[in-house]
Amino acid sequence: MLSLVTYLRERPGARVGEVARAFGVSEAELIGDLNVLPMCGTSFRGGDLLDIDTDGEHIWWHNAATADEVAQPLRLAADEATALLVAARAVATLPGLRESDRQALLRACAKLETAAGEAAGASSRLSVTFESEGGVFADVDRAIAERRRLWIRYYSPARDELTEREVDPIRLFAVGHTYFEGWCRLSEDRRTFRLDRVAEIKLLDEPSDPPPIEPRDLSAGLVQPAGDDPEVVVEVGPGGRWVAEYYPYDSAEELPDGGLRVTLRTPDPGSLRRLALRLGRDGRIVSPPALADSARAAAERALAAYGER
Repeated sequence: MLSLVTYLRERPGARVGEVARAFGVSEAELIGDLNVLPMCGTSFRGGDLLDIDTDGEHIWWHNAATADEVAQPLRLAADEATALLVAARAVATLPGLRESDRQALLRACAKLETAAGEAAGASSRLSVTFESEGGVFADVDRAIAERRRLWIRYYSPARDELTEREVDPIRLFAVGHTYFEGWCRLSEDRRTFRLDRVAEIKLLDEPSDPPPIEPRDLSAGLVQPAGDDPEVVVEVGPGGRWVAEYYPYDSAEELPDGGLRVTLRTPDPGSLRRLALRLGRDGRIVSPPALADSARAAAERALAAYGER
């Protein structure tokens, strides 16, 4: 958002659509940021806060002097400089990272080390190793920047199978886990892929050409059940109350033992079998009966597999 301050300060009357494209966000996200910026400034006195507004098409400043002060370079403490150096060096080692980005990171590290002086010494004794999804992230990021199609082998837990797909990537985002959204050529529809479920990935020479679609609004979470989705009832004990914190639900009734009876909706009820197995003795699916029987059978097969060892 500090970059947004600098960008807008240099472009009085900038068009909303052009600014959104420059920052790679939707116009709705940009308007949300513009609603936050007037709460920022050098103090909480009215004249020291950023005074900006938009008519939906253009963005205007009314106190550019305050914008100049807010956009001044940050002063970093020793621990902040150390954290930045460690993170930047780690990102620079990612496979698939664009070489221009890698060189920019290394130049930034050198400047930061010079500015931090002795405080930067601690960062050389720390290192970060990314899990396998780090390479997937770099490949997806590169594909988006270079407008190239991806080939992936992707694990679907709901069907317990690996599928091969060609995908035109649209954006990366994080909601608990890291995902990328893209146009799947296998299903001919928009799909969301979790990075740690990508078993293999390749950048193709074929250009990415997704149809023009509006990015999903994720402000209410990744999973947003519809009113006509099938209803599922889950009863959990005290150790399973976390279900009501992680899953959108229609109602949650207190049970005498300190547990909850949770009613929720999902477009794929079968995906809740994994939830039932995870809960173990802390919960069970009550309805629909077919799903409850399916979860029970899955648990029995899992126990039988342990007995065979």
